[in-house]
Amino acid sequence: MLSPPLDASPEDVRALLLPLRNDFSVAVESPGNAFAVGAIIRVAHSFLAREIFVIGEAPFYAKASMGMEKYETVVTVRDVDAFLDATRGRPRYCFEREHARRSVYAVESFPKNVVLVFGSERFGLTARLMNAADDILAIPQYGVNQSFPVAIAAGIAMSEWARRHYGA
Repeated sequence: MLSPPLDASPEDVRALLLPLRNDFSVAVESPGNAFAVGAIIRVAHSFLAREIFVIGEAPFYAKASMGMEKYETVVTVRDVDAFLDATRGRPRYCFEREHARRSVYAVESFPKNVVLVFGSERFGLTARLMNAADDILAIPQYGVNQSFPVAIAAGIAMSEWARRHYGA
């Protein structure tokens, strides 16, 4: 854990963190839940994600990110096409239970520069985005409820990325 440089500006903190950033990003499409986006930003900070993409014009609650939005690169893109342009050449791993090709636990390693993509809690991911995915993963669930809150799903995915990357 890094000791926070309390007297440094957010720009200075971002610069200090830059060499420590990991080679993955997170994206959330049409989230519909401003609190969830803030929570994703907070978790992405904990894993030092390269950036967080918000697809669509959805706001987020800074309070939910516990101030971490100051230290993160949050990229808002207007739609899926703009997101695909922004991430061209990078692997995109979508998380969507209904259309999954395999479990996240079956992934041996995530490719460099991967973008972990999540949809809204209500509607999931659009077909356009899933069609552009390099892989579609599910997070296994064992209870009656068949969905996770998107912030929890993003946290599980980032933890799985970190477990594979730092496990050795």
